[in-house]
Amino acid sequence: MNGSKDQMFGVPRTVTEKFRFDAEVAAIFEDMISRSVPGYRQILQMLPSLIRCCAPPQGRYYDLGCSLGAGMLAMAEALRGGKGTIIGIDNSAAMIEQASQAIARCADTYECDLSMQCADILDYPIESADMVLMNFTLQFIELEKRDYLIRKIYDASEPGGILIVSEKVCFADPETNRTLIDIHHQYKADQGYSQLEISQKRDALEDVLIPETIDVHINRMRDAGYRIVTPWLQNLQFVSLLAIK
Repeated sequence: MNGSKDQMFGVPRTVTEKFRFDAEVAAIFEDMISRSVPGYRQILQMLPSLIRCCAPPQGRYYDLGCSLGAGMLAMAEALRGGKGTIIGIDNSAAMIEQASQAIARCADTYECDLSMQCADILDYPIESADMVLMNFTLQFIELEKRDYLIRKIYDASEPGGILIVSEKVCFADPETNRTLIDIHHQYKADQGYSQLEISQKRDALEDVLIPETIDVHINRMRDAGYRIVTPWLQNLQFVSLLAIK
Protein backbone atom coordinates (compact mmCIF):
# COMPACT_ATOMS: atom_id res chain seq x y z
CA MET A 1 0.00 0.00 0.00
CA ASN A 2 1.30 3.46 -0.88
CA GLY A 3 0.97 6.51 1.34
CA SER A 4 1.03 6.87 5.11
CA LYS A 5 -1.12 5.36 7.82
CA ASP A 6 -4.23 7.34 8.69
CA GLN A 7 -3.64 8.92 12.10
CA MET A 8 -5.29 12.20 11.18
CA PHE A 9 -7.80 12.22 14.03
CA GLY A 10 -5.64 10.47 16.63
CA VAL A 11 -4.90 13.58 18.68
CA PRO A 12 -7.67 15.38 20.62
CA ARG A 13 -8.81 18.59 18.90
CA THR A 14 -10.40 21.48 20.76
CA VAL A 15 -12.09 22.58 17.54
CA THR A 16 -12.82 20.02 14.84
CA GLU A 17 -12.30 21.54 11.39
CA LYS A 18 -14.55 20.45 8.56
CA PHE A 19 -13.19 17.63 6.44
CA ARG A 20 -11.28 18.75 3.34
CA PHE A 21 -9.48 16.83 0.62
CA ASP A 22 -6.21 18.68 1.18
CA ALA A 23 -2.58 17.52 1.14
CA GLU A 24 -2.90 16.00 4.62
CA VAL A 25 -5.81 13.81 3.51
CA ALA A 26 -4.20 12.95 0.17
CA ALA A 27 -1.14 11.59 1.97
CA ILE A 28 -3.18 9.07 3.97
CA PHE A 29 -6.26 8.66 1.75
CA GLU A 30 -5.51 5.15 0.51
CA ASP A 31 -5.20 3.84 4.05
CA MET A 32 -8.18 5.90 5.22
CA ILE A 33 -10.65 4.65 2.63
CA SER A 34 -9.44 1.05 2.83
CA ARG A 35 -9.95 0.94 6.61
CA SER A 36 -13.10 3.09 6.70
CA VAL A 37 -15.26 1.87 3.80
CA PRO A 38 -16.14 -1.83 3.91
CA GLY A 39 -16.55 -3.18 0.39
CA TYR A 40 -14.44 -0.48 -1.28
CA ARG A 41 -11.92 -2.98 -2.63
CA GLN A 42 -14.73 -5.20 -3.89
CA ILE A 43 -16.09 -2.34 -6.00
CA LEU A 44 -12.67 -1.86 -7.60
CA GLN A 45 -12.29 -5.60 -8.15
CA MET A 46 -15.71 -5.87 -9.83
CA LEU A 47 -15.28 -2.92 -12.21
CA PRO A 48 -13.21 -4.85 -14.80
CA SER A 49 -15.84 -7.61 -14.97
CA LEU A 50 -18.60 -5.04 -15.43
CA ILE A 51 -16.71 -3.27 -18.20
CA ARG A 52 -15.78 -6.45 -20.06
CA CYS A 53 -19.43 -7.52 -19.93
CA CYS A 54 -21.24 -4.30 -20.73
CA ALA A 55 -18.93 -1.58 -22.16
CA PRO A 56 -16.90 -1.15 -25.35
CA PRO A 57 -13.09 -1.67 -25.15
CA GLN A 58 -12.59 1.38 -27.37
CA GLY A 59 -14.91 3.53 -25.27
CA ARG A 60 -14.65 6.80 -23.41
CA TYR A 61 -14.59 6.50 -19.63
CA TYR A 62 -14.76 9.09 -16.86
CA ASP A 63 -13.90 8.89 -13.16
CA LEU A 64 -15.53 11.89 -11.48
CA GLY A 65 -13.93 12.55 -8.13
CA CYS A 66 -11.03 10.29 -9.08
CA SER A 67 -9.03 10.96 -5.86
CA LEU A 68 -5.80 8.92 -6.14
CA GLY A 69 -6.77 7.19 -9.40
CA ALA A 70 -7.70 3.72 -8.08
CA GLY A 71 -10.94 3.67 -10.10
CA MET A 72 -9.10 4.76 -13.24
CA LEU A 73 -6.60 1.94 -12.87
CA ALA A 74 -9.40 -0.58 -12.30
CA MET A 75 -11.03 0.58 -15.54
CA ALA A 76 -7.68 0.46 -17.34
CA GLU A 77 -7.24 -3.14 -16.23
CA ALA A 78 -10.48 -4.01 -18.05
CA LEU A 79 -9.29 -2.26 -21.22
CA ARG A 80 -6.03 -4.18 -21.63
CA GLY A 81 -5.50 -4.61 -25.35
CA GLY A 82 -8.03 -1.88 -26.14
CA LYS A 83 -7.58 1.74 -27.12
CA GLY A 84 -10.10 3.30 -24.77
CA THR A 85 -9.84 6.73 -23.16
CA ILE A 86 -10.04 7.22 -19.39
CA ILE A 87 -10.37 10.73 -17.95
CA GLY A 88 -10.12 11.43 -14.23
CA ILE A 89 -11.50 14.65 -12.73
CA ASP A 90 -11.04 15.92 -9.19
CA ASN A 91 -11.21 19.39 -7.66
CA SER A 92 -8.42 18.64 -5.16
CA ALA A 93 -5.03 19.68 -6.51
CA ALA A 94 -3.33 17.53 -3.85
CA MET A 95 -5.25 14.45 -4.98
CA ILE A 96 -4.50 15.10 -8.66
CA GLU A 97 -0.80 15.55 -7.93
CA GLN A 98 -0.54 12.18 -6.19
CA ALA A 99 -2.84 10.46 -8.69
CA SER A 100 -0.73 11.72 -11.59
CA GLN A 101 2.32 10.06 -10.08
CA ALA A 102 0.45 6.76 -9.64
CA ILE A 103 -0.86 6.88 -13.21
CA ALA A 104 2.58 7.75 -14.57
CA ARG A 105 4.09 4.70 -12.87
CA CYS A 106 1.55 2.48 -14.67
CA ALA A 107 1.45 4.30 -18.01
CA ASP A 108 3.47 1.65 -19.87
CA THR A 109 1.27 -1.14 -18.54
CA TYR A 110 -1.88 -0.11 -20.39
CA GLU A 111 -2.58 0.75 -24.02
CA CYS A 112 -5.53 3.02 -23.25
CA ASP A 113 -5.16 6.78 -22.91
CA LEU A 114 -5.16 7.88 -19.25
CA SER A 115 -5.38 11.55 -18.32
CA MET A 116 -6.66 13.67 -15.46
CA GLN A 117 -7.56 17.26 -14.74
CA CYS A 118 -8.09 19.35 -11.64
CA ALA A 119 -11.60 20.72 -12.20
CA ASP A 120 -15.09 20.98 -10.72
CA ILE A 121 -17.16 18.05 -12.01
CA LEU A 122 -20.24 20.28 -12.05
CA ASP A 123 -18.59 22.47 -14.68
CA TYR A 124 -16.44 19.97 -16.57
CA PRO A 125 -17.76 19.16 -20.09
CA ILE A 126 -18.47 15.43 -20.31
CA GLU A 127 -18.67 14.15 -23.89
CA SER A 128 -19.77 10.85 -25.44
CA ALA A 129 -19.35 8.84 -22.25
CA ASP A 130 -19.57 5.06 -22.41
CA MET A 131 -19.08 4.83 -18.66
CA VAL A 132 -18.99 7.30 -15.78
CA LEU A 133 -17.73 6.28 -12.35
CA MET A 134 -18.44 8.23 -9.16
CA ASN A 135 -17.04 6.39 -6.17
CA PHE A 136 -18.16 8.20 -3.02
CA THR A 137 -18.28 11.55 -4.79
CA LEU A 138 -21.94 12.56 -5.06
CA GLN A 139 -22.27 12.56 -1.26
CA PHE A 140 -19.98 15.61 -1.13
CA ILE A 141 -21.99 17.57 -3.73
CA GLU A 142 -24.58 20.06 -2.49
CA LEU A 143 -28.02 18.42 -2.32
CA GLU A 144 -29.63 20.94 -4.65
CA LYS A 145 -27.04 20.24 -7.37
CA ARG A 146 -27.20 16.45 -7.42
CA ASP A 147 -30.18 16.16 -9.80
CA TYR A 148 -28.41 18.48 -12.24
CA LEU A 149 -25.21 16.44 -12.18
CA ILE A 150 -26.94 13.11 -12.80
CA ARG A 151 -28.96 14.60 -15.69
CA LYS A 152 -25.79 16.13 -17.10
CA ILE A 153 -24.09 12.73 -17.06
CA TYR A 154 -27.12 11.05 -18.63
CA ASP A 155 -27.31 13.61 -21.42
CA ALA A 156 -23.58 13.23 -22.14
CA SER A 157 -23.70 9.42 -22.23
CA GLU A 158 -23.93 7.19 -25.28
CA PRO A 159 -26.91 4.81 -25.64
CA GLY A 160 -26.14 1.90 -23.34
CA GLY A 161 -23.82 4.12 -21.33
CA ILE A 162 -23.10 3.02 -17.76
CA LEU A 163 -23.15 5.09 -14.59
CA ILE A 164 -21.75 3.74 -11.32
CA VAL A 165 -22.55 5.75 -8.19
CA SER A 166 -21.08 4.42 -4.96
CA GLU A 167 -22.33 6.18 -1.83
CA LYS A 168 -22.67 6.05 1.89
CA VAL A 169 -26.44 5.94 2.35
CA CYS A 170 -28.90 6.36 5.19
CA PHE A 171 -32.10 4.46 5.94
CA ALA A 172 -35.57 5.78 6.59
CA ASP A 173 -36.09 3.44 9.54
CA PRO A 174 -34.16 4.93 12.51
CA GLU A 175 -33.45 1.57 14.13
CA THR A 176 -32.02 0.13 10.92
CA ASN A 177 -29.94 3.24 10.39
CA ARG A 178 -28.55 3.19 13.94
CA THR A 179 -27.78 -0.52 13.83
CA LEU A 180 -25.74 -0.26 10.63
CA ILE A 181 -23.89 2.78 11.95
CA ASP A 182 -23.02 0.87 15.11
CA ILE A 183 -21.72 -2.09 13.08
CA HIS A 184 -19.70 0.29 10.93
CA HIS A 185 -18.13 1.91 13.99
CA GLN A 186 -17.22 -1.54 15.28
CA TYR A 187 -15.72 -2.37 11.89
CA LYS A 188 -13.55 0.74 12.08
CA ALA A 189 -12.49 -0.16 15.61
CA ASP A 190 -11.55 -3.61 14.31
CA GLN A 191 -9.34 -1.90 11.70
CA GLY A 192 -7.40 -0.22 14.49
CA TYR A 193 -9.19 3.12 14.84
CA SER A 194 -9.68 4.41 18.39
CA GLN A 195 -13.00 5.74 19.65
CA LEU A 196 -11.44 9.21 19.60
CA GLU A 197 -10.55 8.87 15.92
CA ILE A 198 -14.00 7.56 15.04
CA SER A 199 -15.75 10.35 16.94
CA GLN A 200 -13.58 13.20 15.64
CA LYS A 201 -13.82 12.07 12.03
CA ARG A 202 -17.60 11.80 12.36
CA ASP A 203 -17.71 15.38 13.62
CA ALA A 204 -15.44 16.60 10.80
CA LEU A 205 -17.72 15.02 8.19
CA GLU A 206 -20.94 16.40 9.63
CA ASP A 207 -22.64 18.71 7.10
CA VAL A 208 -19.86 17.87 4.61
CA LEU A 209 -20.82 14.32 3.68
CA ILE A 210 -24.62 14.28 3.40
CA PRO A 211 -26.06 10.80 2.74
CA GLU A 212 -29.39 10.02 1.11
CA THR A 213 -31.50 6.87 1.01
CA ILE A 214 -31.13 4.25 -1.70
CA ASP A 215 -34.63 5.11 -2.97
CA VAL A 216 -33.69 8.77 -3.44
CA HIS A 217 -30.67 7.76 -5.53
CA ILE A 218 -32.65 5.28 -7.62
CA ASN A 219 -35.49 7.74 -8.26
CA ARG A 220 -33.02 10.46 -9.26
CA MET A 221 -31.41 8.19 -11.85
CA ARG A 222 -34.74 6.97 -13.16
CA ASP A 223 -36.00 10.55 -13.43
CA ALA A 224 -32.90 11.40 -15.45
CA GLY A 225 -33.89 8.68 -17.93
CA TYR A 226 -31.83 5.60 -17.09
CA ARG A 227 -33.68 2.42 -18.12
CA ILE A 228 -31.88 0.13 -15.65
CA VAL A 229 -31.11 1.27 -12.10
CA THR A 230 -30.18 -1.21 -9.39
CA PRO A 231 -27.87 -1.69 -6.43
CA TRP A 232 -25.17 -4.11 -7.55
CA LEU A 233 -22.96 -4.15 -4.45
CA GLN A 234 -23.66 -3.33 -0.81
CA ASN A 235 -21.75 -3.59 2.45
CA LEU A 236 -23.52 -2.12 5.49
CA GLN A 237 -24.55 1.42 4.51
CA PHE A 238 -22.08 1.61 1.63
CA VAL A 239 -23.89 0.92 -1.64
CA SER A 240 -22.81 0.92 -5.27
CA LEU A 241 -25.58 1.56 -7.80
CA LEU A 242 -25.52 0.53 -11.45
CA ALA A 243 -27.45 2.56 -14.02
CA ILE A 244 -27.62 1.94 -17.77
CA LYS A 245 -28.97 4.40 -20.34
